Amino acid sequence: MEIRWRLRMAAAQREVWTGTELRLLAEKAGLELSSASVSALFTKEPSQVKMTTLAALCTTLECTPNDLIEVDTTPVERPITPPRPVADLPKAVGSARGRSMPPL
Repeated sequence: MEIRWRLRMAAAQREVWTGTELRLLAEKAGLELSSASVSALFTKEPSQVKMTTLAALCTTLECTPNDLIEVDTTPVERPITPPRPVADLPKAVGSARGRSMPPL
């Protein structure tokens, strides 16, 4: 699975080119986005985003979360490991029946 942050693309499609422009648009819409958070969201992919921030971005840019976050859910192929041969399995210690339960 791969997740891509597409804020810059979504903003550019709406002719918003800088973090400052985005922050001013948010302020006009009555939303608060700090300069530092907008700058960070514009320059790098976040490891997490608050729902309120996501809602503010979507309201400001008139978009949906799908415009900002692209999720590729293609399963990752894992190498198939062959099963271990029975001869490699550890032998049970003790009687053939295994351990008995302690008395109650």
